[in-house]
Formats: sequence, structure tokens, C-alpha cells
Amino acid sequence: MLSAIFIVIGLSLFETISSVDNAIINAEVLSGMSKKARRWFLTWGMIIAVFVVRGVLPFIIIWAFNPSLSIGQVLSAAWSSDPMVQGSIEQSAPILLTAGGVFLLFLFLHWLFLEEKNVGLPRTEKFFMSKGVWFYAAVSILLAVITWFALKQSNLMGFGAVVGSSLFFITHGFKQNAEQQEKKLLGGVQSDISKLLFLEIIDMTFSIDGVLGAFAFTLSVPLILIGNGLGALLVRELTLRNIERIKRYIYLKNGAMYSILVLGVIMILHGFGFSIPEWLSPVATFVIIGYFFWKSKVHIKLNNI
Repeated sequence: MLSAIFIVIGLSLFETISSVDNAIINAEVLSGMSKKARRWFLTWGMIIAVFVVRGVLPFIIIWAFNPSLSIGQVLSAAWSSDPMVQGSIEQSAPILLTAGGVFLLFLFLHWLFLEEKNVGLPRTEKFFMSKGVWFYAAVSILLAVITWFALKQSNLMGFGAVVGSSLFFITHGFKQNAEQQEKKLLGGVQSDISKLLFLEIIDMTFSIDGVLGAFAFTLSVPLILIGNGLGALLVRELTLRNIERIKRYIYLKNGAMYSILVLGVIMILHGFGFSIPEWLSPVATFVIIGYFFWKSKVHIKLNNI
């Protein structure tokens, strides 16, 4: 029970911090919408994000990596004691973990090389930002190396590495398009329906990051549902009440991305059969995000923000 509580808290923290960008986008777009549309999004949008997207996505992922299971078996997998179901999930775990690990590593490297950021670790981050042109070379080499070793384990693990890469570029494409749409929504006259559709799409895209990262904490679907659900509720609360205050903590995004790096490495190692204690992911998340939270507080104090 203590381990489960620890994992849920870690999942909630990770989901919340990694979705800060999502909350900022939501707040900015909502500010230009009518009260009725804002109320609809903060009510029904929350239900869709928490109970539909984050509730259904873990089951879709399990089914995708366990096609031999029926839909009913997948839906009952979280609470089933059927040895066939549990055995199938355990057998597919290395493939799922490899795919998720590659996705998270690509996500981190894209941020490190190409994205604008508040520099939290000057020497490291400034160096990689100056070498942004090497991003695609770096991820290509990384994918080739991981796939090479994965294929020695099984063909499906090698396929899992390619799936993780594909998921990254698909979601990255949606995010790039969302950035362009956000500029249009904030700069022009768009209907509330257009803005609501945009917010739901961007919510779904961010959900994929959080759910895949959750498998680094645990393969237990109930814990993932609880942890990610609580995190999504906190993101909605930030969107509604405290977003300007949160934006002052300028290094939280850095903490989220370095957590993603660690979680990606843990997933890859776990997929290759290394024994990783369950407490490592939440502890690493607490320590990394705690450090950058402290660094942000120092920045606020020094600059009287």
C-alpha cells in the first residue's frame, strides 16, 4: 500500500509538471472565449481529458501491444487475476517499455537541442542549443543503436523501438501544428467552437506524453489511472486559478524534461531485463523537480518577481 501511494504521488507530480505548458496554452486561449465556452471546457473538457483520454489510453496501449487479447480481456486486465491475461501483459512489457523509452528520450532530446527554454543548467543546455542542427543525427543514431540491441532480444522489441520513434514524430507534428493554430486563435477572430476543438486536440497530444511516461513508474493500470487522473485535475486547477503564479517558476519545465530523460532510460533498461526498483522513478522525479523548483524560487527571490 505504501509503495502504491508513493507511485501515485510520483505520477501525479510528473503529470502536473509535464503538463504546465498545456495549462498555459489552455489559460491563454480560454482568456479570449465567452464565459459559456470557458465553463463548458472546464467542466466537460475536464471529463474528456481525465476520464476519457487518460482513462482509455492506457487500455489502448495495452491492447496495441497485446493484440491476442480480446477487448473484454483488455478492459478487465487491470483487475483480472487470469494468469493468461497477466502472462500476456508481462510478455509484452519489454516491447511496451522499449517503445515508451524511445519516445521519452526523443522528447527530451528535442527539447534539449531545439526548443527555446529558460536555461537551468547553463553549460549543458547552451552547448546543446548551439548544436541544434545535430538533433536529427543524434536521434537517428540513438534509434539505430537501441534497435540493434533490441533485435538481439526479439524482433518485436526492435519493432517497439521503431513504434516509439514513430509516435514521437506523429505527436510532434500535431504539436507544431497546434503552435501555429494557437497564434491564429490568439491573433485573429475565431469561433469558440474552433477554440474548443483546438484545446481538446492539444489536450490529447499532451496526454500521450503523460501516459507513456507513466509506464516507467508502474505497469499497474489502476495506479496509472489514479495518478494521471489526479495530475490532470491539478492541471485544470492551475488553468483556472494559479497559472500566472506558476509561470514565475521558470525552471519547472527543465525539471519535467530531465525527469523525462531519467524515466526514458529506466524504461529502456527495464525493457532489456535490468531489475529496476519501483521506488526509483518516483524518487528521481521528486529529486529532479524539487531541485528545479528550488532553483526557480531562488530566481524569484533574486529578481523580486
